[in-house]
Amino acid sequence: MRIFLLLLSSFLLLSASEKEPYPQDYFRSPVQHTLLLTGTFGELRTNHFHSGIDIKSSKGRSGDVLLAAAGGTVSRIKVQAGGYGNALYIDHPNGYTTVYAHLQKFSPEIADYIKAKQYEKKSFFVDLFPEAGRFTFEKGEQVGRMGNTGSSGGPHLHFEIRDTKSERPINPLLFGFKIKDTYRPRMNQIRVYDLNEERKSSAAKTYNLYASGKRHRVKGDTVYTGSKKVGVALKTYDFMNGLSNWNGVYAISLFQDDELKFRFRMERFSFDETRYINAHLDYEDRVTKKSYFNRCYRLPGNQLESYEDMIQDGMLNLETNRSSKVTLISEDITGNTSKAEFWIKYRPQPSAKPEKFNYFLPYDDENAIDNGELYLYFPEGSFYEDLYLDYKMTLDDSDNIFSAVHQVQDYKTPVHGYFDIAIKPVDLPYGMEGKAFVAHCDKDGDITNVGHEWKYERLWGRSKNMGDHYIMIDTIPPSIRPSSFTYNMRGKSQMSFKVTDNYSPFDYEALVDGEWILMEHDAKTRRIFHRFDGRIGKGEHQLLFKVTDALGNESVFERKFVR
Repeated sequence: MRIFLLLLSSFLLLSASEKEPYPQDYFRSPVQHTLLLTGTFGELRTNHFHSGIDIKSSKGRSGDVLLAAAGGTVSRIKVQAGGYGNALYIDHPNGYTTVYAHLQKFSPEIADYIKAKQYEKKSFFVDLFPEAGRFTFEKGEQVGRMGNTGSSGGPHLHFEIRDTKSERPINPLLFGFKIKDTYRPRMNQIRVYDLNEERKSSAAKTYNLYASGKRHRVKGDTVYTGSKKVGVALKTYDFMNGLSNWNGVYAISLFQDDELKFRFRMERFSFDETRYINAHLDYEDRVTKKSYFNRCYRLPGNQLESYEDMIQDGMLNLETNRSSKVTLISEDITGNTSKAEFWIKYRPQPSAKPEKFNYFLPYDDENAIDNGELYLYFPEGSFYEDLYLDYKMTLDDSDNIFSAVHQVQDYKTPVHGYFDIAIKPVDLPYGMEGKAFVAHCDKDGDITNVGHEWKYERLWGRSKNMGDHYIMIDTIPPSIRPSSFTYNMRGKSQMSFKVTDNYSPFDYEALVDGEWILMEHDAKTRRIFHRFDGRIGKGEHQLLFKVTDALGNESVFERKFVR
């Protein structure tokens, strides 16, 4: 016990020293009110690690003043319908960049610059890189207002600090920001995996954790495994004063018999690494139960660099007739820790049934399959472990399916990036080649268009999800529904429309009296709108609003209105 306590003390000291390389007084808070975080750096999200901190609004609505965290020059401005929405990037002389996302408004001079560029490019979507020094801010100067643009789920500021040269996001709370946090992380469950030499799981079982004083335990104190090679995963969350949010933790450590075997720490990562979250967490549990387990061992194809001090990549070795003590420590960035302790013992089990598969795809090689009806190409690095691919081809006489249905594994298997897929058509109506697309059908029956290019008498696409793929056709144009538009638009601040399409992304354009006008797009509400800003004068005008999907289906809304 004495040895373990010395080890634990050394790791807590290490956590404090890890913060020292970053300036502690250079950046100020980007808001005027108390910092309350609804999202922490590196917490587990769908297909990505969270790359910043989410700062709660002061009154639960948009409009809070946002301030430059330090003096610097604007290096990038991006406006998009989803993602970060309205985002501002400021480079600072000390080699860091701060990012302010989901803004409701930019500062007036930047807003004027953006609108001029949007009219010049005739596009709402812009990604701008102003020349150095064109827009500068002093520390504490207003840069905009907090909003809910892009893929935001409510008014807040997504705030990042990045290394300017590498663009790698760094945990902002390592820069001396003060938050009130006196709560230990909560530890909810563990998951124990039977592994082979390649760290591939043949069985897994979940155990609830129960608080016992300052420690967490499993019922009965001992868990049993059917393999001498074992992996452990932990479900844990951080909580802060004044909030009910279940946030991500800063670090997790795993000890076997008081020896450190694994440590995960969210100091920084690159955007090229962020999809490795699907190897870090238990992907199947996430997509089937919306449950987020941190693996405390590394899958062979996981290249995330946030692991340190690993022995055998975190895999535990057990001996016959001997229990082994496992200790897990969950740590938040302010140094609050929680500990779980249990015993694990090998107990032989009946051999698991062999996996049913058609193809063996090694994780460390590129893989191609071609059976005449279907072609698949997976680049090297597509998988995090060797895949025993289960493939089925079935015929489907449903309306609007013009190929066999190709079931490629299932939705519970992650793919790191895009893979090529080509499908041979069956009974495709004459003249419909230009309306055909490769469809991916998810577990809920939702259809995604993953491509529509004809080559070598097959229809090609690029998918990033396993599951059912087949050919469909789309002849239905997008829907345009006015939500705020009448003939009499006098006194109105804006006109708006709700635009939807069945399968495809779409482009749009609006003209008033033959001249292009700016129509803003909010993807989450599917709303496209124009703010009247004086460009459209008094009198009667002709609006032409055109929306075109990826397969060329077009809708046109044409009406007169008066200002």
